[in-house]
Amino acid sequence: MHGEYKVPGGKLVVVDFDLDDGRLTNARVSGDFFLEPDEALEVIGAALDGMPVHLEARDIAARIDARLPLGTVMLGFSAEAVGVAVRRALTDAADWRDYDWRLIHEEPQDPALHMAVDEVLTEEVAAGRRPPTLRVWEWAAPAVVIGSFQSLRNEVDAEAARRHGVTVVRRISGGGAMFVEPGNTITYSLYVPDALVQGMSFADSYAFLDDWVLGALGELGVRAWYQPLNDITSDQGKIAGAAQKRLSAGAVLHHVTMSYDIDADKMLDVLRIGREKLSDKGITSAKKRVDPLRRQTGLPRAEVIDRMIAYFRGRYGLTDDRLGAGELRAAEKRVAGKFGTEEWTARVP
Repeated sequence: MHGEYKVPGGKLVVVDFDLDDGRLTNARVSGDFFLEPDEALEVIGAALDGMPVHLEARDIAARIDARLPLGTVMLGFSAEAVGVAVRRALTDAADWRDYDWRLIHEEPQDPALHMAVDEVLTEEVAAGRRPPTLRVWEWAAPAVVIGSFQSLRNEVDAEAARRHGVTVVRRISGGGAMFVEPGNTITYSLYVPDALVQGMSFADSYAFLDDWVLGALGELGVRAWYQPLNDITSDQGKIAGAAQKRLSAGAVLHHVTMSYDIDADKMLDVLRIGREKLSDKGITSAKKRVDPLRRQTGLPRAEVIDRMIAYFRGRYGLTDDRLGAGELRAAEKRVAGKFGTEEWTARVP
């Protein structure tokens, strides 16, 4: 068995082992990480030998940690990362490079259509009719996108939204409300088979699916990292928020909204951002939570997007594509029957 796990923002961990009567044998751990003392590597392998295959990553990590020499230093990886690599081997997880990635980056679309396209493309990937896809959004109108389980009236000031011409839509993933404006926002979605995140916890998969973004931002001069559960941030402030939806049919939707620029006063007028939400951030103002990429990079929005796409293409490969006519028709039908309706938008009043 062979399993690999690239630690988000860290190093590659590789685990090879045999199976004998439901237990690991001949386990060997390798990678480009740093480890002191040297003999700790043998200890990690020995801790895996004889381990039953049903253990989860956290249980594997506990077994490794219990046997490591006092003072062991692990840089770029952890005992849990080894556990994830083991689980990925046992679940026959896929690698990014196993797929023929497609890129969709088209003309601006209405907010409700974006919500519908996300659902349709995730289902298409689950059914095997579409390869894994990166879609970069362009917005035709300002919007507030609320999470699947949020209360509409608790999150949005309806009168302020009307006054500013802001459309309110609800997505199929959970998480918090996002304020978006054309030209001020960078949004993308990944539609992937669930095999890509096999062996990972829900939380680990967030950082794993956005590790490429951290690399792209680094090349733009922005030192960013993942802030659990679902934020991409820097020492200057929050850059982006992520959300996920997993379909039982076998695919994952992972989408991210990044702030290129922001009208903070308008955002605060439209969104009801309460003290409770800010209390765990160590700040008193929502304005201080978000630090746009325009200020951090000094680059035009289009160039930031182009360089992000180029980074993904260089790392995993990427073939230019478009929405299929059938996919678009299906999305438009769902706007009429679901995403553009008051029943869906206000399903949690």
